[in-house]
Amino acid sequence: MSTLRDLPLFAPPPDGPPPDAAPLRFPEVPYQGSASFFEAYLAETARAASSVEGTALEQAATILLDAYGSGAAVFVCGNGGSAAIANHLQCDHLKGVRTATDLLPRVISLSSNVELLTAIANDMAYEDVFAYQLQSQARRGDVLIVISSSGRSANIVRALEWARDNGVHTIALTGFGGGDARKLADVAIHVEGSNYGIVEDLHQAAMHALAQYIRQSRMTAEAIAGTVF
Repeated sequence: MSTLRDLPLFAPPPDGPPPDAAPLRFPEVPYQGSASFFEAYLAETARAASSVEGTALEQAATILLDAYGSGAAVFVCGNGGSAAIANHLQCDHLKGVRTATDLLPRVISLSSNVELLTAIANDMAYEDVFAYQLQSQARRGDVLIVISSSGRSANIVRALEWARDNGVHTIALTGFGGGDARKLADVAIHVEGSNYGIVEDLHQAAMHALAQYIRQSRMTAEAIAGTVF
């Protein structure tokens, strides 16, 4: 069976880096056209995708399947573009996973309520915006998913620390060096890359893949064949 590492990458354009460079830093040189930049972007995305460990995805899927099957709550959070992925995750892991399955997922995005976020940030500290919500809503056996390209955001780290100390299972989606988030999480889905767009693209892909895998795992072969995912 072929893996992502076996797939051919797009050849870099003449004004891009040499084919054997596969740099973690992208871009390293100027590109003269958007088409050549896009081809190089896709090639670097494929390279970064091949760095994601399959065992981490398997472990994350197991944690989520257990949570969705037992009625445990799944909380998710992120900042900036990662907040958008967190909100999207709530949609696909609640509505998407539930459709045509026997699961009734409980998924809450801690990044979605701007009134609550700004109240906590203004009256306490921005570093507490996620941990404070968990203190009120999370219970032992629940799950926290954090999405952070750098893995260093203080509010992400504090949420993971609180979860660790209170019996909440944790999954981190990280990039760059992974930061403290990669070390603290029970499972880290890590992208070896240093381009925010590419790391976020692959976090989104991992989020979608987990939702669709879990959904199809509770469907018959006939139902899968007749469904558009």
